[in-house]
Amino acid sequence: MKYNLLSLFLLMLCTSLAPKDLFAQGTVKGKIVDATTKEPLPGATVVLKGTNQAVPASADGTFTMKVDDANAKAILVNYIGYIQKEVSIAGLNGVKNLGTIALSATENSLNEVLITANSYAIERETPVAMSTITSDIIVEKAGQQEFPELLKSTPGVYATKSGGGYGDSRINLRGFQSANIAVMINGVPVNDMESGKVYWSNWAGLTDVTKAMQVQRGLGASKVAVPSVGGTINIITKTTDAIKGGSIYQGLGSNGYSKTAFSYSTGLTENGWAFAVSGSKTEGDGWAEGLNYDAYSYFFNASKLINEKHTISLTGFGAPQYHAQRYDRLTIQEYRDAPQGLRYNPNWGVLNGDFQTISGNFYHKPQISLNHYWTIDETSFLSTAAYVSVGTGGNEFDNSPSAGLDFEKYRFGNNKYQPINLDAIVEENGNSEDGRALGYLQSNRNDHRWYGVLSTYQKSLSQNFNLLAGADLRYYKGIHFNSVRNLLGGQYVLDNGDINNPNKKADQGDKIGFYNEGIVLWEGGFLQGEYKAGPLAAFVSLAGSNTSYQRIDYFKYKNDDPMQKSDKVNFFGFQTKGGANYNLTENHNLFANLGYFEKAPFFNSVFLNNENVVNKEAVREKILSYELGYGYRTAKLSANVNLYRTTWRDRSFTKSFQGQDGSRYFANLLNVDALHQGVEVDFAYNPIKTVSLKGMVSVGDWTWLNDLGETKVFDENQVEVGKVPAVYMAGQKVGDSPQTTAAIGLDVNVTTELKLGVDYNYFANFNADFNPTDLTTPGMTPWSVPDYSVFDANASFKFKFAGLNGTLYATVNNLFNTEYISDAFARFGTRPETGEKFNDVTNTQVYFGNGTTWTTGLKINF
Repeated sequence: MKYNLLSLFLLMLCTSLAPKDLFAQGTVKGKIVDATTKEPLPGATVVLKGTNQAVPASADGTFTMKVDDANAKAILVNYIGYIQKEVSIAGLNGVKNLGTIALSATENSLNEVLITANSYAIERETPVAMSTITSDIIVEKAGQQEFPELLKSTPGVYATKSGGGYGDSRINLRGFQSANIAVMINGVPVNDMESGKVYWSNWAGLTDVTKAMQVQRGLGASKVAVPSVGGTINIITKTTDAIKGGSIYQGLGSNGYSKTAFSYSTGLTENGWAFAVSGSKTEGDGWAEGLNYDAYSYFFNASKLINEKHTISLTGFGAPQYHAQRYDRLTIQEYRDAPQGLRYNPNWGVLNGDFQTISGNFYHKPQISLNHYWTIDETSFLSTAAYVSVGTGGNEFDNSPSAGLDFEKYRFGNNKYQPINLDAIVEENGNSEDGRALGYLQSNRNDHRWYGVLSTYQKSLSQNFNLLAGADLRYYKGIHFNSVRNLLGGQYVLDNGDINNPNKKADQGDKIGFYNEGIVLWEGGFLQGEYKAGPLAAFVSLAGSNTSYQRIDYFKYKNDDPMQKSDKVNFFGFQTKGGANYNLTENHNLFANLGYFEKAPFFNSVFLNNENVVNKEAVREKILSYELGYGYRTAKLSANVNLYRTTWRDRSFTKSFQGQDGSRYFANLLNVDALHQGVEVDFAYNPIKTVSLKGMVSVGDWTWLNDLGETKVFDENQVEVGKVPAVYMAGQKVGDSPQTTAAIGLDVNVTTELKLGVDYNYFANFNADFNPTDLTTPGMTPWSVPDYSVFDANASFKFKFAGLNGTLYATVNNLFNTEYISDAFARFGTRPETGEKFNDVTNTQVYFGNGTTWTTGLKINF
């Protein structure tokens, strides 16, 4: 007995004195993500080194492994297409959280890493201000929001639903509208080649397949020859998942919202093929009255891992949709007087007892790209993408009073707050002489054909220096015409817009008013050197592009007139930028960038007055931008401070506005100068693993610098209707978005299954947008929009169902039903006694933001 007690005592003593890692055991946890996008990598494999013990990562990239091996020293983390990573677990005793484990993709992986890396910014390396939203955040917080709105808590960003129609959202970045923000999908630019605008309804259904979305403010990290003034928004869609599986989703929400979606991937097969497909249908009534919509989306990808040097990938996606719009902004008093209140929409009517929009949008813009990735040798790599996009569609609206009946006089009960009685207009058309349609719906079309090639070559000249070179070639034809959309019981529309066919009797679908084409050729290239050694990362980039414009007008010029096709006009643009990031310590980094570029003016500034005469005064726009930034990183807190200043000279743009009579008008503005400067602060704090707190403050100072000379005004049929002799813009604050914004968001994992979130956004220092041609008296200033703030909330709950993983989502936007003005356009009254124009809130036209909306959805992964 004594011998046994002594043996037991000695054994216990040896155990207590032994090194702790001699009998390493316990549990390790962590989360596996893509090193570039921070996107979770579900299905990644975690192997206990030296054993066959392995566990997979779950749908959010997290894993848990129990370790009983006394000799265990490390784990190996693997994912198809990524470089294996070894992580030490020496000294394991109990539960050890390894935190986030970032894997870097191999150059020939199925994740199209080169396009991602060449347009994505990397923290503490790329010297730009950036914010990234991953797919898990998009899924949790989207609800009935669209791409731009998902970025509203980003510094410098302002996004609204505009009139509230599906896909009608808009976004401004550092005070710049979308025409001057470079938007790319998988590295391919999607801004309209003529106007620079982005029509989000073309992409509204693609949130389901978005892998990550990054906002790069200022110069941006894109290496293609795309000069971005305000910044770059890069949307990376999912390509082919490396694991087999899929999902189905059903969502319901307020205002008749319904969404059904599915996705499936074969994973990587033994012969190197992989396929993925997804699709969705979304429909609803919209928050305001008369905003019905019906939208679809589809996505497919087929990839082939040919060998260790070559991979090809074919990707296609599109989002055909039709949605009603609320085009007309109204005065605040008009909303107050309307029985419908803030939901009032004047742009719809009743035909044969059913809803009929008066202002709608229909469009389909599929994009297909074929990508080839070639690992030439250990130091060089070539990526080439050929893409095509064929867009067709436009908007619809009623004829102008000058061309026929005034629709406003046919409202039920002669009450402006009632819908338009289209049946009464049908009756009028039936009584007209020989069936001429006196009232009809028309459609401005903007079809296009777009072809392009992007190719990037990367060469490692040394361990620390890379050289990149690329070509960006594009051909674009924009086909613009007005057409008869609905004859409303009439037999034809009498049109004199075509000089080759005067007094034309146009049938439904026929072109009327105007018909012209814009052809844009773009030949661009870039050269960039990148240096990275220790804590320093720096780059210098040069880019050049030739933009050629040509205009063809089939209505304004005779078929035998050589002026029917304009001369080609070329604008050479160039861009030079550079920057450096220096990591002072593991916690602190500094960066700076500087860029200057000159870019071609927009198409309408080259061909003024909708004529085939080249504007000899059109000059390249000139932009100088620089930025300083500081970053702080610890295990729990990350924060950034950015200072920026952008000067823009010789800006040109087309301004559209609604006249006092309700008609649509346009003005081409030339040689405008502006200054955009400000400071941005953002942070993310994780006091404990289950709590995440994020916030930002952005303060801008955006000002117009000069007055303008004579400006011409045109109606919706591109006919000149007047001139304005002088415009007094100098010193005016840039309107259309708040210059001060702030946000804070809290996400809490209450349990492993339940996650709750709430977001607060604040907007201030907000001047209404304005028509510069109204500023004909010195000292006039647009109306200031009242400050406002909005709360959103979201929740997700994970569960098991018949052996499958399921998630229930719920979101509420504008939780407290706050009443606020999201968009405003200043109109100026006229003093009867003097004829002088003056600013008055009673004349300013606004959109109120949506009230409370809710969405819930169920997703099952299989």
